[in-house]
Amino acid sequence: MAFELAMASWQVITHRTLMMATNRCTPLEYQRMVMEKMAAAQRSGATYLAAWGNPDPADLLSPWHRGAVANAKRLSRKT
Repeated sequence: MAFELAMASWQVITHRTLMMATNRCTPLEYQRMVMEKMAAAQRSGATYLAAWGNPDPADLLSPWHRGAVANAKRLSRKT
């Protein structure tokens, strides 16, 4: 999961950087960048607290993984 997260994140960062560099990044995309990270952090934090400080690492990465993979797919269709 960590490798897949790393690869998807790399794709998303590349797509979004190119969108910014070519002035094609919409206000909605900028908003998504912030909101998705806040939501993933909230889910990871809730998972951590629910597990009494001893969660499964995969459970903590899951929100980040799910978002990065979905964004990679969505952004690859745009280009």
